[in-house]
Amino acid sequence: MPRLLACLFLIVLPLFAQSKAIEIPANQTWVDTGIDVKPGDLLRYESTGSLKYVDAQQAATPEGIPRGWKDLIRILPLNDAGRGAVIGRIGAGAAARAFLIGARRESRALVAGRLFVGINQPAGSSGEGVFQVKVEIVARAGEAENSFTGTLPPITDAELAQIPRRVVDKDNIQGDRVNFLILGTEEQVKQALLAVGWVVVDRSVKDTILRGALGTFSKQAYLTMPMSELMVFGRAQDYGFAMSDPIQTVMARHHFRIWKAPFTAGGLTLWVGAGTHDTGFDKDQRTGGITHKIDPETDKEREFIAESLSQSGQVVKTAYVTPKDTITKAATAHGQEFFSDGRILVIYLKPENGNAAVPFSDYFCSVLKQNNPDGEDSGACAQWLETPGKTDLALAAPSTQYRVLVVPGIMNTCVADTPAFDKGRKVLTEKYGLTTEILSVPNDSSESNARAIADFVRKSPEDQRKFILVGYSKGTPDIQTALALDPKLKDSIAAFISVSGASGGSPIADSLPMQMDAYLAKAKQGKCEGNLAEGFKSLKKETRQRFLSSYPHPAVPTYSLASLTTAERVPSTAKQTFLMLSAYDRQNDGQLLKMDQIIPESTYLGAVWSDHLGVALAMNSKFPRAALFESLIRFVLDDLSKGPKPPAAPAAKLPAKAVGWGQ
Repeated sequence: MPRLLACLFLIVLPLFAQSKAIEIPANQTWVDTGIDVKPGDLLRYESTGSLKYVDAQQAATPEGIPRGWKDLIRILPLNDAGRGAVIGRIGAGAAARAFLIGARRESRALVAGRLFVGINQPAGSSGEGVFQVKVEIVARAGEAENSFTGTLPPITDAELAQIPRRVVDKDNIQGDRVNFLILGTEEQVKQALLAVGWVVVDRSVKDTILRGALGTFSKQAYLTMPMSELMVFGRAQDYGFAMSDPIQTVMARHHFRIWKAPFTAGGLTLWVGAGTHDTGFDKDQRTGGITHKIDPETDKEREFIAESLSQSGQVVKTAYVTPKDTITKAATAHGQEFFSDGRILVIYLKPENGNAAVPFSDYFCSVLKQNNPDGEDSGACAQWLETPGKTDLALAAPSTQYRVLVVPGIMNTCVADTPAFDKGRKVLTEKYGLTTEILSVPNDSSESNARAIADFVRKSPEDQRKFILVGYSKGTPDIQTALALDPKLKDSIAAFISVSGASGGSPIADSLPMQMDAYLAKAKQGKCEGNLAEGFKSLKKETRQRFLSSYPHPAVPTYSLASLTTAERVPSTAKQTFLMLSAYDRQNDGQLLKMDQIIPESTYLGAVWSDHLGVALAMNSKFPRAALFESLIRFVLDDLSKGPKPPAAPAAKLPAKAVGWGQ
């Protein structure tokens, strides 16, 4: 029996060790949690309590006190957060960087070390009160790879033969060797890399200037300095990524280029990469000019890229392949020698199980051809969808067991004569008897509009049918905020559909809204209600990313549809912002990047070819909006009829202080 108890103790102890409660008194800046983490560990934080400073009128919550002019002269561990906020850091050294915990946070550790939690206040600061912080290790690094049981396609000799061994410059002079491959969708690759600290590098000096026009010159600007364009598959890189300490970036940075292969590997999207580590400056052997010096042992950078990507929790397998005509020693286009063992690293990202772009396209194309609710010739559906589908899907009358509520975007009250999905809602109501409504929220913060959404959902107690919420543009973060701050609201919501939703924010909102005049010029009957400044603050990248780190799991079945445009399609009113956003990513709709329109852990419905306004508003862009709206509702109704889906991840219990008005 003692041996059995000892065995049980050894099994159960690690489970208890996964969660720990820590108190931070007001007079202590940092507290050692006793928890050691590794890169890639997923941690969840929940904070409660308050502090009172003698010189502050309001108490500090875990989110801190809004910074006033006096705070500008205070030296805080984290200058970007409010005074008194709950913060964390990994490592005890002076180089350890603080990050905001606030009331809630879920994020992966980027470095190894001891975890500390603390208060964002100057050393020696005095106050009264205490914070309680619960730290939970949700998943350890490598668990995605260790727990994956599916099958993954190998890189075949035939596929390997189609991949060039080296990159070339514009003069066709050979340079870096291709030293890694990634299998995963474009969004997966970008999200995984950005999550662990890589940044997208500007393609040109012009892109750098365009980013600057959006007011985003910052520490990241050093990292995003342009890298030269090199060629694989006859074209320049699709993306360049870099990682470095901003202070050292001028002379040293990790960086690589990737190209999307013109073929798939076992049905998976294949990315071909070439990475090197800049370690200083050197003389260009061809021109005599100055160029970056690379670490000649290029395999080190290959392994660094794999190690950093594994911290995202999205890597399920790594392998190596060695081409028959491999390269172990050569020189770059600038004349610098490099060495390798000749192997190419293959990195497999977690296969998507929430991608419904193909089945949704069947709904859209079938509705467009068979029902044509827009009442005009819209042509083939292929011109409206990134992933076109079939047109012969059997379309029965849609169920009326749910109510449909549309929450439109910012400035919707300014264009009251063109409500979002106006024709599509009327068709569903008049032809099929569905209850469809629109809630024209004012131009206020997402928190304020969240209250209005909750009040609307609860205003008709006699109708017990649940809602299907459709969020367009800022309507998406407004709905996300409502579901987060009012946990009981999910009992009245059957599903949430995001259409061109600003879930991840927009660089446009980080500066003055460049299209303000375009919106206002179309205002005829609207009153432009609310506080535009507060509304745009809710769309800032930092604000939205902070929200997503606090509430990473959807509360109800959630679906994301993105919109994209091109230089040829974009209307004149969006050309300027489309060009600026293209400096970040060519996949955008003139207001939002595609990747910021996809809610994490949602079912992805694909992307439509439309600018941001045209996808929902009958302005100056031709687009079959009614067909899109009908196909969205039909798809979700049919999907809901299949029964509940298992949750994507365990939901955290909300701390009472974070719930606010929703009880």
